[in-house]
Amino acid sequence: MPVQPNVRRRAVLETARKLGLLGGEHRRIGGRVCRDQVAAAKKKSGITSDTELIEYALAKVALEDDFGTRLIRRKGLVAKDVDLEF
Repeated sequence: MPVQPNVRRRAVLETARKLGLLGGEHRRIGGRVCRDQVAAAKKKSGITSDTELIEYALAKVALEDDFGTRLIRRKGLVAKDVDLEF
């Protein structure tokens, strides 16, 4: 069962808040983005405000881990005879 967008969004924002990434001094940013990209992101996330969408997107990027990259780097480093059965 897929995670509901608002549950995921709350988890991301709560984690960002706990790490001190939200609150504090605010800064104004601006940029041009494709209208369809914004509409798709709002639809998928359930966010209607441009400001909230940007805050959520920045929090997701800031909290991203590098698990995939680290996993690929380990290729060939685990012995072939390791028992991975649980």
